Amino acid sequence: MSDQIQNSPPKNIQAALEALLFIAPGPVTPHQLAETINLSVDKVEKELAILDKRYQEECGLRLQSHGGRVQLTTAPELAPLAEKFLGLDATSRLSRAALEALAIIAYRQPVTRPEIDAVRGVNSDGVLKSLLNKGLVQEIGRADAPGRPILYGITAEFLQHFGLDSLQKLPLLEPLESVEPAETPGLLKE
Repeated sequence: MSDQIQNSPPKNIQAALEALLFIAPGPVTPHQLAETINLSVDKVEKELAILDKRYQEECGLRLQSHGGRVQLTTAPELAPLAEKFLGLDATSRLSRAALEALAIIAYRQPVTRPEIDAVRGVNSDGVLKSLLNKGLVQEIGRADAPGRPILYGITAEFLQHFGLDSLQKLPLLEPLESVEPAETPGLLKE
């Protein structure tokens, strides 16, 4: 009987996926799930999409996707209840500088510190160190540029902190309006 369970797909695929995601210590790939329950990756991804839709409509859980991995999380709107139940302090506040840097990283990743500095107009060393310590950003490689600067990207903890299922849920950036130079009084026009 044990060999039969190991070699054939389960009758209720969504229940099996839910059980595996529940016990997983962190995010897992659809390939890992497919291999475990003896199904194709395509079939697992389709079942995960159905499960995600069901969670969105009627459950206090969510599937969070990031970097080709998926995990089971609490619905963002229920975070205050979860924090209260677990006796956790309210979600930590982030400084304006930290929020600026996070926005730059989220929308432009992978991005280097000099690129972040250029957008912010100030040095971001301290802010990046704080964000790394909080687990909201991570080093994801090195740029092919002089000095090989570190590339930064967001983490799954970033998504959880902001109640996002994936980066596709980030609000769209609105284009900046072009600013016409104002006429300066007292200057002669040619």
